[in-house]
Amino acid sequence: CISSTANGNDSKKFKGDIRSPGIPSRVIHMRKLPDDINEAEVISLGLSFGKVTNLLMLKGKNQAFIEMNTEDAAQAMVSYYASVTPVIRNHPIFLQYSNHQELKTDNSPNQVRAQAALQAVNVVQTGGMPMAGVDASASMSGTSPVLRVIVENLFYPVTLDVLHQIFSKFGAVLKIITFTKNNQFQALLQYSDGLTAQHTKVSLDGQNIYNACCTLRINFSKLTSLNVKYNNDKSRDYTRPDLPTGDSHPSIDHQAMAAAFGPPGIISANPYAGAHAFPPLAPLTLGLPLTNIGLYLLSLTWFQTVVLSPLPLLNLCEGVYGDVMRVKILFNKKENALIQMSDGTQAQLAMSHLNGQRLHGTALRVTLSKHTNVQLPREGHEDQGLTKDYSNSPLHRFKKPGSKNYSNIFPPSATLHLSNIPPCVVEDDLKMLFASSGAMVKAFKFFQKDRKMALVQMDSVEEAIESLIKFHNHDLGENHHLRVSFSKSTI
Repeated sequence: CISSTANGNDSKKFKGDIRSPGIPSRVIHMRKLPDDINEAEVISLGLSFGKVTNLLMLKGKNQAFIEMNTEDAAQAMVSYYASVTPVIRNHPIFLQYSNHQELKTDNSPNQVRAQAALQAVNVVQTGGMPMAGVDASASMSGTSPVLRVIVENLFYPVTLDVLHQIFSKFGAVLKIITFTKNNQFQALLQYSDGLTAQHTKVSLDGQNIYNACCTLRINFSKLTSLNVKYNNDKSRDYTRPDLPTGDSHPSIDHQAMAAAFGPPGIISANPYAGAHAFPPLAPLTLGLPLTNIGLYLLSLTWFQTVVLSPLPLLNLCEGVYGDVMRVKILFNKKENALIQMSDGTQAQLAMSHLNGQRLHGTALRVTLSKHTNVQLPREGHEDQGLTKDYSNSPLHRFKKPGSKNYSNIFPPSATLHLSNIPPCVVEDDLKMLFASSGAMVKAFKFFQKDRKMALVQMDSVEEAIESLIKFHNHDLGENHHLRVSFSKSTI
């Protein structure tokens, strides 16, 4: 027998053959755990792969051991986390097989907590009653079944139905209330028990609903139950379908939203499915499906008389909301065009930020297209230059998944961000350039620490959009092409 100390004072015994950490074992060793991690959080890391049959916490060493019911479950868990590092409260957790095949623990007072947590899991998974003398709820340390969810980097809409679809993958969602606080979209979401809420928090905290944006920040609420008065697009009690909608809370067309945005919160099937109540954690993939929505339709009523080539449409989207692959002006309806982005996330971003914006006195209408790609003209068939292929453009800035350029995407504003400015170009040169189209330049400022970048403030958002279209990729000499995008700052 080999002894180890849990919580600094109790002797815990491991019984089994000594083996290499690379050799599979039912016992998994976890390292670099947060100081304040609790038993339920540790257990939740293994729930998606099978039944957790034993647990040993070494909090003084920021370590833990869990024992799975089968070696196959342990292999599935270690294999998955080898490629997707689990993170709890910004701490990456490291896992490996233990040297021990079986985990032996005694009945010391400090071990009662771990056993209670395991019992609570069994109660939730089997629907049974807890053992006599063991309070299952005590294992959750008062963990609330209500989660507080904040969505950061909200580049396009997240609805109550979107949240329900994602969070119901982890258990039955009883109630949801959505609201905006401190200019952030937030929600309160209630499960039937704290363990399900705990597992959901560990699985989803820090995940993106859509690629590179709409990040979930999840904490436990001080509330233990939600009081929902209305069933509508802002709040929902799934246990009370008879509730009124409320006159001040008009409903929205959820089918239309689903058609426009597609089903988010896709969680792949679990190849390691076992007899447990929780949905698969592995592999977890949140994000819009990128098929059939990488294209969107622009209806521009000003197009016929002002724009006679795809280039302005390229400048409107390229480098601002994604990488433009192809542009096609419709031959028989030249006030319409198809723009193909490199993926659906970029199409969503462009649609969400550009739809309804005014250009040359007319509102743009941007919707998703039913087409899946822009067809190039067949060889020998010219289309008067109405179709252009930009798939090999050197200007693409979003090739890398999760590119940091996504964090610099903003809605149209009167202030433009300029970059790639050569040293020979001074303030007056740029002010004259942007005034040459007849627009009014209200203010200009170079970045103090980097004169390759500057801000220019136009008289209106509409003038800023027109200036971006005209001057993005403008040749400034010395092999420098001006990069123009919208800024969140003002001068």
